[in-house]
Amino acid sequence: MNNAWGYASIAIYAASFFCYARFLYTNDRRIGRVATMCLALGIILQYAALLERSRWIHSVPYDDLYGSMSLFAWLLGVTYLGLEVFHRQRSVGAFVTPILLVWISLVTLLAPQTAPAPPPARGPLFALHVTLNTLAYAAFALSFALSLIYLIQNRVLRARRPGLVFWRFPALDVLERMSRSSVWVGLASLALGVSFGFVWEHRLLGRYSAADPKVIVTLAIFGAYAIYLWLASSANWRGARAAYICAFNFVVVLFSYTVVNFYLTGFHRFM
Repeated sequence: MNNAWGYASIAIYAASFFCYARFLYTNDRRIGRVATMCLALGIILQYAALLERSRWIHSVPYDDLYGSMSLFAWLLGVTYLGLEVFHRQRSVGAFVTPILLVWISLVTLLAPQTAPAPPPARGPLFALHVTLNTLAYAAFALSFALSLIYLIQNRVLRARRPGLVFWRFPALDVLERMSRSSVWVGLASLALGVSFGFVWEHRLLGRYSAADPKVIVTLAIFGAYAIYLWLASSANWRGARAAYICAFNFVVVLFSYTVVNFYLTGFHRFM
């Protein structure tokens, strides 16, 4: 985000975090609505930054590390906003928006001064493949954050020492439903993204690289989260156990996003 749109989105995200934190302490619905509107405005401004970058490099704006991290942050904000509207819960915003703000600030420090090399292929299938896979990672990151909040809140309840702000958090069952909703979004996006990727690759190379480490790890991620949803639906695994599984699964996602992208695959780069 090396333009005015990017810096403006950082400022608006900071205002959103302040309003969410204020809402958590005061429970003032007007402040909560302002926080949501600031988040939505920040998402719009960041989209403008991505669009500006796309025009600059004459391609999709996320084929390098910087662009991939920018898209990840934007989709994280979009996913959280959707969950907030769907579940009508703003209390989690005070924990999600600082992650968003720190991530985007880090991305700004990594902003390149020259345009990256063009990707090996272009077109709508390529764009959908990258966007949907990144959306899946963002949704899994959000479910990870929700699982951590669940585990912290569960521990505080067991210790029987909740504070005033604690009672404004969503109930444990609400956090669990939000986490599962985020995982469903991630699995659906990943399934579509992988499918588009196979079609795009076959058109480009005339074959399928099923043995590519990125493909193998991605399928493992899909299986791990599918198992999480299956276990979370049973009474024996519901609750803290399911939250631990969800948190562990995100470690595999981070492994795919970092180690696999940097060292184990050359074709996928940052996708």
